[in-house]
Amino acid sequence: MKNNIIHNPKALAAAYITALMLPVVILAYTEKNPLWETLAGILLPLGAYTAFAALARRSGVMVWCGVVFIFLSAFQIVLSYLFGNSIIATDMFLNLTTTNPGEASELLSNIYPSVIVVCVIYIPLLTIAAIHIRRRITLPAGTRRTMLRTGGAVMAAGIVVLVLGCRGQIRHVLRDEVFPVNVCYNMGLSISETNKIDRYAQTSEGFTFEATHQPLPQHQREIYVMIIGEASRAASWQLYGYHRDTNPELSKMQGIALFRNVLTQSNTTHKSVPMILSSIHTSQHDEIYRRKGLPQLFNEAGFTTYFISNQSPQGAMIDNLALDSQHVVYIDSPRYDMQMVDAVRKALKEDRSEKILFILHSYGSHFSYHQRYPRRYATFLPDDDVAINPRHIDEIRNAYDNSIVYTDHVIAEMIRTLASTEACTALFYCADHGEDLYDKCDERFLHASPTVTYYQLHVASLAWFSPEYGRLFPEKVRAAHENCFAPATSYSVFHTVADMASITSPYCNEQASLLSPEFDYGATRYYLNDHNEAVPLDEQIGIDAMQRDNFARMGIMLP
Repeated sequence: MKNNIIHNPKALAAAYITALMLPVVILAYTEKNPLWETLAGILLPLGAYTAFAALARRSGVMVWCGVVFIFLSAFQIVLSYLFGNSIIATDMFLNLTTTNPGEASELLSNIYPSVIVVCVIYIPLLTIAAIHIRRRITLPAGTRRTMLRTGGAVMAAGIVVLVLGCRGQIRHVLRDEVFPVNVCYNMGLSISETNKIDRYAQTSEGFTFEATHQPLPQHQREIYVMIIGEASRAASWQLYGYHRDTNPELSKMQGIALFRNVLTQSNTTHKSVPMILSSIHTSQHDEIYRRKGLPQLFNEAGFTTYFISNQSPQGAMIDNLALDSQHVVYIDSPRYDMQMVDAVRKALKEDRSEKILFILHSYGSHFSYHQRYPRRYATFLPDDDVAINPRHIDEIRNAYDNSIVYTDHVIAEMIRTLASTEACTALFYCADHGEDLYDKCDERFLHASPTVTYYQLHVASLAWFSPEYGRLFPEKVRAAHENCFAPATSYSVFHTVADMASITSPYCNEQASLLSPEFDYGATRYYLNDHNEAVPLDEQIGIDAMQRDNFARMGIMLP
C-alpha cells in the first residue's frame, strides 16, 4: 500500500499542491487582511499551482521545475515561525547575501524546529518526484485535463474576487498580499538593490562634501569617537527606566547626555548602518548610492579616519562607506566589543595625528546573545543557548540583558580611554535598530520584519563630552542636554557627529544635529519600509494602538 502511494502520480500532484499552499494558508491566518484580499490571496495561487502541476506529462517533472516555489514556501514557513507574520521581505533576501556564515549558523541552530518541519515536508516530496522521473511515471491525460480546467477556473474566480472586491487596490494586493507574487516582486527589488551596491564605486565617483573645519587654538588635539550599536533597544537599558541594572557603569558617570526619543530609520542592519553613515534623509534613499559617507566628510576636513568593525565584511553598503576610511580594521575571534576599544588604544599610542575620528561598528546585542559577552558579564542567569521559543524567554532575556551590561562596560571603557588623554574629545553612541524579545504585547522575536514594533524602533543613544570639549564648546554641550527629549531619528547621527567636530558642508543639516540649539522639533519622522519608501509611523508599517501605547509609556508621542 505504501509503495502504491509513493508511485501514485495523482498522490504526488496532490501532495505538491498541498505543500505549496501551506504557507498561503498560514499567511491567510496571520496577516489578518480584509476578506476579499484573503480570498484572492488563496484562490489565485491555488489555481496557479493546480494548473502548473499538470503542465508536464511525467508526474515528477513539474515538482522539480517548480523547485523555486518549494524554496520560497520553505523560507516563508521558517520566517512565519520566527516572526509570527509577514511575507519574505526584500530586506530578508538582502540579509541572505549580507549575513556572514557564522551569524547564519547561530540563527539556524536556534530555529531548528521550523527547519526540521520544512525538511520533513519538502525533502521527501522532492525525493519521490525524482523517483517518478527516473521510473518515467506519468500523470493520466484525463487527470491533467481536469487539473488544468480546475486550476483555470479557480484562477478566474480569484481574478473576479480581486477585480470586484479589491477595486482601487489591485496593484497593492498583487504586490504585497498574494504569495508568491509578492515574494517574487521583493526578490526582484533585492536584485536591483544588490546591483546598485555593486556599482557604488562608479555612481559615487567624484562626489565631494566641500567640507571645511577650523582647527582648535594652538592646534590642540581633537579625538572623536562614534559607536554604532547593534540591536540595542532602549527599553532594556537601565538609563531609560528598565527595572534591571543593565547600566551599572554608565549610570554612575557624569556628563552623559542621554537622548530619550531617537527612532531608527530601518530595522535592518544592512540599511540602517549605511543611512547612519550617510547625510541622506529617509526620503532620499536612492541618493545614498551617489554620495560618500561620514569617513569621507572627515577626510576632507583634515582628520585621520579609522573604521573599526567587530562584524565581518558583508558585501553591503556598510563596506563601501567604510572603505573611505584611511584605516579599516576588522576584529578577529572571539569578537568581543572590548577588542575595538583595545584597537583604539593601540591606535592612539601609535598615531599622533592632530585630528582623529574613530568609527566603531559593534556586535552589541546581535543574536545569539549569549555569545556577545565574556562569561564574567553573565549577570543574569540562566543564560543558556536555547532554541527560539517563547517557552525559553527567561534564558533569552537574561542573555540579551547581559549583552547590554557588556555594551555598558564597553562604552564606559571607551569614555575612560578618551578622558585619560589631554585632548579635546567627545563620543556619540547610537544603535542601528532595536529588538523584539517575545514581549507580552505582541510575542514577536528579533528584528528585520516588514511590520515593525516599538521595541524595534526605539533605540539607545547618548553623547559624552570631555571637560576640555565642554570648555571650548559650551553651547554644543548645553544644547545636547536640552535636546535629550528631541524627536529624532537615526538621520540625525551623521549631522550630530559632524556638528560635534565643528565640520561644515552644504550637505550637513544643523537642524538635524542633537548638539544644535536650532534642532527642528517640528520635522516629520519617517521610516524606510521594505520597498525603500519613506513612510510615516502609522498602521501601514505596524504601528497600531498597542504600539502607540508602548511609545506613550516611554514618553514618546507619535503624530
